Amino acid sequence: MGKWKTALVALAAVVGGVGFIGHEARACSRCVYLGPGGGVIVARSMDWMEDTRSNFHVFPRGMARDGAAGANSIAWTSRYGSVVGTIYDVAAVDGMNEEGLVANILYLAESDYGKPDGTKPTLCISQWAQYVLDRYATVAEAVEALRAEPFVIVAPTLPNGSPATGHLAITDPTGDTAVFEYVDGKLAIHHGRQYRVMTNSPTFDKQLAIDAYWKEIGGEAMLPGTHRAADRFVRASYYLEAIPEIADDRQAIAATTSVIRSVSVPLGITTPGEPNIASTLWRSIHDLKNRTVYIDSAVSPTVFWISLSALDFSEGAPVKKLALSGGETYSGEASSELRDSEPFTPLAGAGE
Repeated sequence: MGKWKTALVALAAVVGGVGFIGHEARACSRCVYLGPGGGVIVARSMDWMEDTRSNFHVFPRGMARDGAAGANSIAWTSRYGSVVGTIYDVAAVDGMNEEGLVANILYLAESDYGKPDGTKPTLCISQWAQYVLDRYATVAEAVEALRAEPFVIVAPTLPNGSPATGHLAITDPTGDTAVFEYVDGKLAIHHGRQYRVMTNSPTFDKQLAIDAYWKEIGGEAMLPGTHRAADRFVRASYYLEAIPEIADDRQAIAATTSVIRSVSVPLGITTPGEPNIASTLWRSIHDLKNRTVYIDSAVSPTVFWISLSALDFSEGAPVKKLALSGGETYSGEASSELRDSEPFTPLAGAGE
């Protein structure tokens, strides 16, 4: 009873301090499957209150970029090519680079990036995931660099008027993972293979406390069943532990897909007044070992995928786009459907 009582007290502190009433209907879930033989699979759902008008883009090495955040924007040149998925086609929120590093941004209402004061360059949140995919090959490398806070994030509103507030999770082919959150203007980094699930509010430290409570009292018969972010976090954590280690890559992808589908929100469901409940519109499943991204649309009966081995990431290669925002859908390996394209214009924020 001692551990249970301690967990219950911790949960009460978390719930009492945060609550679950918030601002908007937008949400997502993310999970990491670690299999035998070097298998690592990252799955995420994109939950939103309306069509995200997402597309997937292929970017080569050697692209000159900036932070899209005013005159003091940070500038860089991409070291690695990448495949990225967008929201409103103005921000990279999902992607894998050619080294197998995966980055995902999920909504977090509590995000507070601080105010630019001119002492550091600025980076619009629309470029946060892209910056990481462009510059780093491993999670450890990214954590070391980003811990120094080389920029200040600027978070303007999205095209639908919603605040662009989110937290970032990255995973590499070793299974190493890190979660980056800015709360009260301060960066918190959770780094390690044990951080296999991320959803939305409350902040990650509190999610871990809630998950620990359910592990203490529960099991399958006691899993929380709502669409709230904390409940999705607990269920995804449980299912990741429950499914066996699977050496067959195809079966492992299917198992991970089943986990992310199990914490998805049925199409058509939104809950006014709840901050982290919206319908799942699409899911991505990244196979880091085999450098493949699978796309699972809620409005299409087929799953399609892009094999990074089929792409040209060499410097000077054309930017490509797989169009989804017009209702297009595909079946099977879809790299042949990529078309030459201009890079999308990232959402811009005004730095100081």
